[in-house]
Amino acid sequence: MGTIAIVGAGVMGETLLSGLIRSGHQPDQIVVAERREERATELSERYGVKVLGNEEAVAVANTVILVVKPQDMGPVLDGIRDAIPIGSLVVSLAAGITTSFLEDRLEAGHAVVRVMPNTPALVDEGMSAISPGSSCDEEHLVEAEKLMESVGRVVRVPEKQQDAVTAISGSGPAYIFHVIESMIEAGVHLGLPRATATELAIQTAYGSAAMIRETAEHPAVLREQVTSPAGVTAAALRQLENHGVRAAFLAALEAARDRSEYLGS
Repeated sequence: MGTIAIVGAGVMGETLLSGLIRSGHQPDQIVVAERREERATELSERYGVKVLGNEEAVAVANTVILVVKPQDMGPVLDGIRDAIPIGSLVVSLAAGITTSFLEDRLEAGHAVVRVMPNTPALVDEGMSAISPGSSCDEEHLVEAEKLMESVGRVVRVPEKQQDAVTAISGSGPAYIFHVIESMIEAGVHLGLPRATATELAIQTAYGSAAMIRETAEHPAVLREQVTSPAGVTAAALRQLENHGVRAAFLAALEAARDRSEYLGS
């Protein structure tokens, strides 16, 4: 794979750096682009990697990973385009930034991959969706998959589906946190100590997700197994249906997709 340059040493950039090292990459195979001296020292001491300026970092890399804010992508590309070796793989983790945006601002000859990650990558349970640019081949996609598998799972999608991916998995952790938060508050309202309600809600969500993965059953089947006729769960689910929770999720994800499309344009 050669040398990897990570441009952007924020939370997601450091998360990927940490995951790559844990997955077997040697510190001397990775360089990080960071201009803040204090942050550069912190990363160098913590991970044993070289920390350079943007141009210096990408100049020695075979793979460049861009982990910058979408609004910063244009200026960053303008600053590094002439320094990236021809033939390098460029992987972007910036939401809404299309492969055509990247290709228009880079020298010809670079393979580009667009990635939509999410924050559970912080605990190696991320979900990333990758899409190839016009010059990207199977080898490049496999390389991008290996990079992102260091912090979770990866799927390939056509780029036209990335806005839907953003709505489901990119923003998805916030929906799950919202549901868990609501369950905790309800538990407190019902008389449970907050610590108890928190543990009950978190483990229930964690266990339920694990159960879907391990059994490979459709969620509807597992839901029916918990729901006895005229029972406690049935009474609760009726209230969720009465309040339009299913319709609310559909509307929420459509709104997220539409906003992602707008920001990307």
